[in-house]
Amino acid sequence: MEYRRKEFITKWTCRILLLLWTLITLYPLFWNIMSSFRTNAEILANATALPTGFEWENYVRAFENANMGSYFINSVFVTVLALALHLILVIPFAQALARFKFRGSRTIEIILAACLFLNGAYLVIPIFQLFHNLGWTDNLWALALLYAGGSVPFSTFLLAGYMRTISKTYFEAAKIDGCSEWGILFKIVIPMSKPGIITISMLALMNYWNEFLMAFVLIRSPENRTLNLGLANLFEVQQRATDFGALYAALIIMLIPTIIIYLIGQKHLIGALNTGGIKE
Repeated sequence: MEYRRKEFITKWTCRILLLLWTLITLYPLFWNIMSSFRTNAEILANATALPTGFEWENYVRAFENANMGSYFINSVFVTVLALALHLILVIPFAQALARFKFRGSRTIEIILAACLFLNGAYLVIPIFQLFHNLGWTDNLWALALLYAGGSVPFSTFLLAGYMRTISKTYFEAAKIDGCSEWGILFKIVIPMSKPGIITISMLALMNYWNEFLMAFVLIRSPENRTLNLGLANLFEVQQRATDFGALYAALIIMLIPTIIIYLIGQKHLIGALNTGGIKE
């Protein structure tokens, strides 16, 4: 009886703490959404009050006056292109590390693991110098290539762990049927690694969409700004113009794609992360 009482108290204590943590985490998002529908007068009068109506004009001003629509398209272009390059690089690389043992494979895995601890801020100056010498600054194609290459170590490390859970009997049966290595990759590995591929795609998409530092350093012209850069510029402008409603609306525009991506793929994300830790 005493054990069951302690278990009950522990369980409900954990639930209450998790509920409080959830409320603390969600409150800034809720406050931002409510602020995006308030007028400037309401925001200046009371920053925490609920809106008296829905000021959709804030979103119109964010798109038209702040040119957020153009920045949104630039971000979509960079994100989609970077993801395509990312998958082209990562899937064969992960398959090679997961299936084949060759001279230097262990060293490659160690280098990939070491790259996980590199902070992007430390690489800003050398990357800028390299891109400047190549004439790749202020170029969305080059920015997408940088994003794709920068996420290769983590994605390869994660996807290779997932691919190792695929039974070798599938590969042996395919070999007996005369399937080539590329055929095994496209007909067996990719379909069976779908949850893992969705996971690395989700993580990469959110990373590309929210990245600011490299875009800030490499992109100069207003027409090539991504949504993050446009939002930072809008923040500076609206601080002087006191159009806080448009600023909050722009923040919500920035958050919506990330939330949608997570809601769509959260089951695959959790499942693949759990499965990727299992070894044969």
